Amino acid sequence: MTDKRSQVSRLMVILIMALLCVFLGLALFFTISLLAKVEDTFGPPTDLGVPQRISYTFGLLRYEDDLLTPVDFSLAEEYKFEIGAGEAIPSIVNRLQAKGVIRNATAMQTYLIYSGLDTTIQAGVYKIPPGLNAVQIAQLFQDATPATISFGVWPGWRLEEIAATLPSSGLAITPQEFIQTANLPATRAEYSWAEAATVEGYFLPGSYEIERDANVFDLLEVLLGAFDEQISLEMRAGFGAQGLSLQEAVILASIVEREAVIPEEQPVIASVFLNRLAVGMPLESDPTAQYVIGYVAEQNTWWKNPLLAADLQVHSPYNTYVVSGLPPGAICNPSWGALQAVAAPVSSGYYFFRARCDGSGYHHFSTTYEEHLQFACP
Repeated sequence: MTDKRSQVSRLMVILIMALLCVFLGLALFFTISLLAKVEDTFGPPTDLGVPQRISYTFGLLRYEDDLLTPVDFSLAEEYKFEIGAGEAIPSIVNRLQAKGVIRNATAMQTYLIYSGLDTTIQAGVYKIPPGLNAVQIAQLFQDATPATISFGVWPGWRLEEIAATLPSSGLAITPQEFIQTANLPATRAEYSWAEAATVEGYFLPGSYEIERDANVFDLLEVLLGAFDEQISLEMRAGFGAQGLSLQEAVILASIVEREAVIPEEQPVIASVFLNRLAVGMPLESDPTAQYVIGYVAEQNTWWKNPLLAADLQVHSPYNTYVVSGLPPGAICNPSWGALQAVAAPVSSGYYFFRARCDGSGYHHFSTTYEEHLQFACP
């Protein structure tokens, strides 16, 4: 009797072990199937142990709809989103959910950790187009290409020099397109200086934040709009006090910009030219002749130096050695300092100036031509 019971007990143990093996086998098969399904949908996991992988696999299955379904298209226009340096993942995903860009912050965090993308998100400003789901947005955050670029205009540059920086600027605008569009009358039609002979002189030097996908019209609107925005009524009144229209002031400021090596001399140089204009003397400014000559391939510059005597006699309404008064347009884009110098020049009796011989960039200023000659370099 005892042997019979013992046999039954052994059979029960065997049966239980068999059932347990079947259960474990089914569980393992089921788990492997789930792991494969999640990997097919979301890609392979990164640096996760088996327990973590199983945990995040079930999490992704739970949040699959939240991760793969974009928010209602009508609720998500293109959105600019900035990720700060070192910003924590919970902060990022919670802000996205609060702005209605993703459905579920926990779901996105689960995916980021599962995929390893939580460690490779780049700080920067992103433009999130409508219709992206959480997975696509997470992948978007791996590319830190800025949404905007800094576009610089340097004091004293002429239009062609601004255009020459475009190929390396990050903007998809060619120099030729920029120059041609800038010179269209319609480009400046809406501005206070629309009657100017040329757009030259109205690109206020500075650094501008430009959308990376901006077209040529967008760029010109930013650059040219800054002039009207920043040239104050007080400065315009200063131009008027010197007997100059806005356009004339910009032209004179462009000459002052190219003549002055040391910014602190700009108000004095402006006074020299204003004194000359007042008595009908030609301005005789070298930069106006340089502007006429244009690009010099041998020197790789738009500003030939030194000038020859023949260069000063080139016939052009811009060459102030052969014409009296101001040229018809600006010769470069003057800085704020040069514009201010024309609006508020020093009061002087100077009619001449000459570069000092020490290479410092400073000038000698003279009232008479005889005194001017005394400062000639040996």
